[in-house]
Amino acid sequence: MSNSDSSNVLSQRAGVGGLRLWVLLRLNRWLFTAAVLATVFAVLVGASFLGLTPLRVIVQRHNGTFWIFSAFIGAIITGTSIVVTINQLVLSQELGAVGEQRERMQEAMGFRRDIEDELEEDVTPPEPAAFLYELVDGVEEEATDLERAVAGDHGEELQGKIADYVDDAVENAQVVKDDLESAQFGTFDVIWNALNFNYSRKIYDARKIRAEHDDELSDDAVEEISEMITLLKFFGPAREHFKTLYFQWELINLSRALLYISVPALTAIALFLMYIDGSALPGTTLGVDNLVWVTSAGFVVGIAPFVVFIVYILRIASVAKRTLAMGPFILRESERDEDLG
Repeated sequence: MSNSDSSNVLSQRAGVGGLRLWVLLRLNRWLFTAAVLATVFAVLVGASFLGLTPLRVIVQRHNGTFWIFSAFIGAIITGTSIVVTINQLVLSQELGAVGEQRERMQEAMGFRRDIEDELEEDVTPPEPAAFLYELVDGVEEEATDLERAVAGDHGEELQGKIADYVDDAVENAQVVKDDLESAQFGTFDVIWNALNFNYSRKIYDARKIRAEHDDELSDDAVEEISEMITLLKFFGPAREHFKTLYFQWELINLSRALLYISVPALTAIALFLMYIDGSALPGTTLGVDNLVWVTSAGFVVGIAPFVVFIVYILRIASVAKRTLAMGPFILRESERDEDLG
């Protein structure tokens, strides 16, 4: 049997990169931004203890604050405009004639009806977390039915493989379901739990069992495996759909955040350019020149829009990288099967 049972949760599949993955995906974006800015501020202030040329001397002789902060104005205005423009281009894909919108609606309703028929339910929930919950719950029930279908009528080796597969599927499903109960779309929780359900491996393992033991499996067992694969194949498009919606949601949040931050940042930079020179803010605080404190803070404010952009794009790019393949394709080396060839 495969090693899938040890690599269902995304953080486990990441191995030693689990902490990095948590920072990239799970850490609150504003806390991430604050941590990056605080680190930059600490480095800038700490550099004043390295015996380098004092900042006040640089400002008095070379008008340092002007050269430091003047470039921020064009960068912030240009960068914010470009990001908002890109966002609008992405969102423009949602615009279309009534015929296109009607076709999208029909496809969405058709997909729901197909899942409802497979789950034998009248109506599936409209909220993404509840919808994924019902789909994963259906996979768990199908896995249990599969185990009952092979009980007693098949060899011990086959029953052992099926038992391992079912245990893996049920355990993964229960973990995801528990987390989806409190998940709300708009936060990253829904996408995180969708990533934690390792459906690709389960499709591969089910198809492999069916192919290797086709002569041994009863008709009922083959039917249950086929239904299991069908449900798992529904999960892929559902996850991709909600991922797309989440990306659009995050791009909107990114645009709003940049618009909120850009005006205060430009105002702070203007204050530095207009009122701060080599004679401003004499004296020291905690052994550091007051000009160093203020200039470092101004620099942090100036790069804040850029850092916000980075932390949002890092999560979007990280999710996109880990969902490049749909279906029974596994791109990570950690998921490589032991019996290649």
